[in-house]
Amino acid sequence: MAGALVTTNIVSTIAAMGLATLRERLALVLIANREYERLITGATRFSTVNVAVPAAVAARIVAPDVVPPVVTVVTPTKVAVTLSQWYEAPFAMDDKGLVQADNGIIPMQAKEAIKGLANNIEDYLWTLLMAKVGNSTGTAGTTPFGTGLDDFLAADKILNDNLADTEDRFMIINTAAKASAMGLRAIQDASFRSGGPNSLMSGEIGNVLNARWLMSQRVPNQTAGTWTNVGTTTGTNAAGATTVNLTGGTGSILAGDLISFAGYPLESYVVVSATGTAPTTAVVVSPALVTAKSATEIVTVRATHARNILIQKNCLAFAMAPLLDTIEVPGATMQAVAIDEVSGLSLRLEVSRQHRQTQWSFDALYGGAVIRESLGCWLVG
Repeated sequence: MAGALVTTNIVSTIAAMGLATLRERLALVLIANREYERLITGATRFSTVNVAVPAAVAARIVAPDVVPPVVTVVTPTKVAVTLSQWYEAPFAMDDKGLVQADNGIIPMQAKEAIKGLANNIEDYLWTLLMAKVGNSTGTAGTTPFGTGLDDFLAADKILNDNLADTEDRFMIINTAAKASAMGLRAIQDASFRSGGPNSLMSGEIGNVLNARWLMSQRVPNQTAGTWTNVGTTTGTNAAGATTVNLTGGTGSILAGDLISFAGYPLESYVVVSATGTAPTTAVVVSPALVTAKSATEIVTVRATHARNILIQKNCLAFAMAPLLDTIEVPGATMQAVAIDEVSGLSLRLEVSRQHRQTQWSFDALYGGAVIRESLGCWLVG
């Protein structure tokens, strides 16, 4: 009985340490909307909640009459947030390592396992954004904030044009962009920020111009296709369409590429998929076309770049469910589940005995979805 109690304490201790490490490695999971999490029933894979996105309703003149006017029927759309991601990070420890854990020395391998899960969650959320968000600004191949905040202000304008709430905005940048930004007088000057003149002492940028700036080493890069700018649209590409027909170009267009059309400087789209080979290619884009495209617009593909992003909280939804404990069988399996009070992350540590060693496995069940792609804007660099 005493041995079982000691082992349980070890499991709980390492689980708690794991959550602390996970929290330090996150960015997107901390800012995503998690309000829908409580609506998911059960903790099994593929548990789902449908998030309703209301349709626009136009105002009209009131004209009294004996016959009431026809009311336009609206159809709200739905976006599913599904717990489709179930990942583990396992490793084995021999009896010597178990004794070290018992003495309070948390194995470094446990931290590496948590790091693997943290990176997996972060990359998953970035992948969701890269398949849906088309808004973009900045110069591909040039780190932003080299001379000022113009790139941020351009991205901020795009969010304002898309009616994004002014609250809960986040500027997530890579290490290069952070290094440039922290050298700007506008970032260092307390008049631009909240938190006072000493807020940079922690090495974090903090809140600047109504956005919280966060650095993440997981900010992705997009290696662009080789499509040349001589390509043009062809055929009928109506407003609201999600497939655009291209012709006349050479090279390839890849999923994740950002494209724009001559004559429409305020429109930018992300390529979800591309079929066919140059000079004739059909690409699926997100969002749907704002305006129709004829056979005259030259198509531009942004060169290879980093994907910093200005995002409002309601752009991205994330949900995580606590995994249930299994029945403990002496000598077989023991589990500990903890919910982090800061981020709400749920992580399970399962310990199972093997031949002269013990397997330790952290696992997590989660899912996400882009709810409103218009509330994000890439700041390429």
